[in-house]
Amino acid sequence: MTTVLVDGDACPVKDDALEIAIRHDAATILVSNGGLRPSRYPGARIVTVAAGADAADDWIAENATEGDVVITADIPLAARALERGARVLNPDGRSLTAESIGTALSMRAFKQHLRETGESKGYNRNFTPADRSRFRQALDLLLRR
Repeated sequence: MTTVLVDGDACPVKDDALEIAIRHDAATILVSNGGLRPSRYPGARIVTVAAGADAADDWIAENATEGDVVITADIPLAARALERGARVLNPDGRSLTAESIGTALSMRAFKQHLRETGESKGYNRNFTPADRSRFRQALDLLLRR
């Protein structure tokens, strides 16, 4: 059975992921450092990890298995999940693959350098309705396979 693992801290598509996973009879696990109310996600298993910078990421990386779907915007976590054979989807609907993760890691490092040197303020672009729609379509396709 496929499990959908959601990096739940600040994820804008938790409800969408749960809805689509339930439709496909996939288990859903929302992993967070806290702040998720279980009653809001009755069809999901809620995992609350200890406070720490990468505690949720570590839990997901250690528990993802081949064929699972990991939903995260965290590029290093995506790389770790891909190494375990999971499929990775960004909340804006972009799939990260073994072929694309190197470029994503490089771009992340480059943007971090720009922020550290003051060349970039590091603002993230707004999450749009088109992003949500693209995510819903991409997750539905992944779970059909």
